[in-house]
Amino acid sequence: MPQDTLRIAFVGCGNIAGPYAETLKPYKQIELLGATDVIPERAQQFVARYGGVAYPTLDDLLADDRVDVVVNLTIHHAHATVIAQCLNAGKHVHTEKPLAMTYAEAKALADMADAKGLRLSSSPITFMGEAQQTAWKVIREGRLGKVRLVYAEVNHGRIETWHPNPEPFYKVGPLFDVGVYPLTLVTTFFAPARRVTARGRVLFPDRVTREGRPFHIDTPDWIVAAIELADGTVVRLTTNFYVRSTRQRGLEFHGDTGSLWLGCFQEFSAPVEFARFGEPFAPVPHVREPFKGIEWGRALVELHDAIREGRPQRATGAQAAHVVEILCAIAASAERGEPVEVTSSFAPPAPMDWAG
Repeated sequence: MPQDTLRIAFVGCGNIAGPYAETLKPYKQIELLGATDVIPERAQQFVARYGGVAYPTLDDLLADDRVDVVVNLTIHHAHATVIAQCLNAGKHVHTEKPLAMTYAEAKALADMADAKGLRLSSSPITFMGEAQQTAWKVIREGRLGKVRLVYAEVNHGRIETWHPNPEPFYKVGPLFDVGVYPLTLVTTFFAPARRVTARGRVLFPDRVTREGRPFHIDTPDWIVAAIELADGTVVRLTTNFYVRSTRQRGLEFHGDTGSLWLGCFQEFSAPVEFARFGEPFAPVPHVREPFKGIEWGRALVELHDAIREGRPQRATGAQAAHVVEILCAIAASAERGEPVEVTSSFAPPAPMDWAG
């Protein structure tokens, strides 16, 4: 593989493919060779806008020896199968979240990549954002004292009001779709999870798409979980596909001497505020000028740099597999009504070089 160029191809040209491609445009070290999709017209439309060739099938994409990394943007339930196929073809992979829908599959994928000497990078990578790195720096500096409690709010609204294909999101539910974001943040900032206790239910079972098509959901659209981390930190995670207009958003970190608010688990430009114990919150300047919104392509840029520098990438299959184990434990706890243990671990990522 060339030292200075990472040659990539997309599998899956749905709603998120455009934002990935748009945010990669400034980076000349990333070369987009093309894309494929189960609906060929979508791949053709994608490459007409962003360049490269429309591969007729995933097999055709994998047969292209020029492709270094496959960017897997397929629907949730297809992730494990697609990733395994790419790894078996000798390709590095960056995948959208979650890595898989079961911990056994996720661990097998991480182990497969290691055994083959391949890179397996996984979203979410929002811990690499300026706001998130700023919050982590404040925590590392000890301004909060010992952090004992984290409130993580994912009130993600009703997917059908904006997404053209909402049913797959409701099939997996908010826990597996967006709960992964704060879980990745807290396990990055603190420690792996060790025990969860959860409750869930379907709040709003009958939905209607933007086109007026009714559909019914059976997977809980609301779950709340208490997650105990290995360092003693307790995390309360709330996820739902029901509430949008709320003052409860982002993450709050509460320690012995202070509290910190991160306004969003996704947005790189989210506000960060700190309060000494018993005092009002005040803004914290970002460690550097933030990207406005979410720079989806940052995952590939970081992967390029890691390969060039001969170091592990920050977004690893091992951490993604650990997060999947937490997700599965939460789902099992909510179903069984009892606590569930979490046993896996991972090597924590380093802060970004520019975050100090």
